[in-house]
Amino acid sequence: MAVTEAPKIITGRLGYPDSHTLERSLATGGYDGLRRALTMTPEAVAHEVDTASLLGRGGAGFPAGRKWAMLRKNPVTYLVVNGDESEPATFKDHLLIERDPHQLIEGVLIAAFALQVTQVFIFVRGEFALGLERVQAALNDAYAYGAVGADIFGSGFSVDIVVHPGAGAYICGEETALLESLEGKRGFPRIKPPFFPAAIGLYGEPTVVNNVETMSNLPWIVLNGGAAFAALGEGRSTGTRLFALAGHVNHPGVFELEMVKTTFHDLIHAPVLGGGIPHGRALKAFIPGGVSAPWFGPDQVDLPLGQDEVGAAGSMLGSGSVVVMDDHTCPVRASWRITKFFARESCGQCTPCREGSGWLERIMARIETGYGREQDLDLLLDACDNIAPGLSWPPQQTTICVLGPSIPSSIVSAIEMFRDEFLVHIKDEGCPYE
Repeated sequence: MAVTEAPKIITGRLGYPDSHTLERSLATGGYDGLRRALTMTPEAVAHEVDTASLLGRGGAGFPAGRKWAMLRKNPVTYLVVNGDESEPATFKDHLLIERDPHQLIEGVLIAAFALQVTQVFIFVRGEFALGLERVQAALNDAYAYGAVGADIFGSGFSVDIVVHPGAGAYICGEETALLESLEGKRGFPRIKPPFFPAAIGLYGEPTVVNNVETMSNLPWIVLNGGAAFAALGEGRSTGTRLFALAGHVNHPGVFELEMVKTTFHDLIHAPVLGGGIPHGRALKAFIPGGVSAPWFGPDQVDLPLGQDEVGAAGSMLGSGSVVVMDDHTCPVRASWRITKFFARESCGQCTPCREGSGWLERIMARIETGYGREQDLDLLLDACDNIAPGLSWPPQQTTICVLGPSIPSSIVSAIEMFRDEFLVHIKDEGCPYE
């Protein structure tokens, strides 16, 4: 496989230094997709999105068109855009919010028209200071331009958009916790069922929650047709997708790639992408879809960047974050730091997550700092099994949201792949990479 010549659907404007401005957006086709959508029926717009087979880009990978179709018919409905990107080493939505906020707003307006929603909330992670500033400025400009508000472009369709900054809680990336936060409550995930947002969402009304990248694809889909989007990629993994490449690579960054037609090897090693591993070191492991995903080894680096292909191999594309670890990486320390993050970010609502994450972090810290015992490895796996029974992927659900059962992923992967290195930490009473 190789890097394909697929069109840059959502990053084509980012080469301009003023890509975040209304002037640049309009000069490069901005709001043309919205104008086109407003000449169609809402059902026709929704049909194009369904034809595109656009999978949600937030992590779960649920088809956007199917999610829209689940919306319970009601006089009051809401659209909520999830920009609370909080997964470590994930920064592709951050890029879109900062560098092309008008594309996001245009996509949101297209979705609102298709769903006939009159109130939209864009929920943005509070730490994205520049992104918040730019998306609010873009929204103000869009109102002044007539793209948002009453009687958009003389079409008779009206919608209002509110930008809402989050407070930096990872758990608010989960859609129902995000809705709780929007309502002014603590970000606790809701039990599903009955609280599927499409049935009982924001303020108890039917609500669609979509990710920033998902929304940003809509202008291109409306202008070029859902079939053109579906022609890219293969199987269920259609179109292009943003991948946030981090870790031990020469060129970390965000890359828009055609799904399935490109492999992890291409992403990591292609000169125009990751550019290989620094200092000529070898690949030790990589995380294919955010730190909640099980790890892969060098033998799986030729897997295509596809939802089903990665899932069949035992992990997920998830948030689109690929973290590369070279042969000088300590897997104990890497998995400990991931576990420490989840222990800190657990909302505390469910016992397996609240208590289990803390115990796992303490045991991992004990091993990393030279006080571990050999029986700690079995203890770790036993505790992980209590949080995610069977230690399989996708994990068994023991908590209200998926945060809890995702915690064991890094620990189980590290022990299965690098058990000897855990034993070295225990025997030598410390990390050999110091």
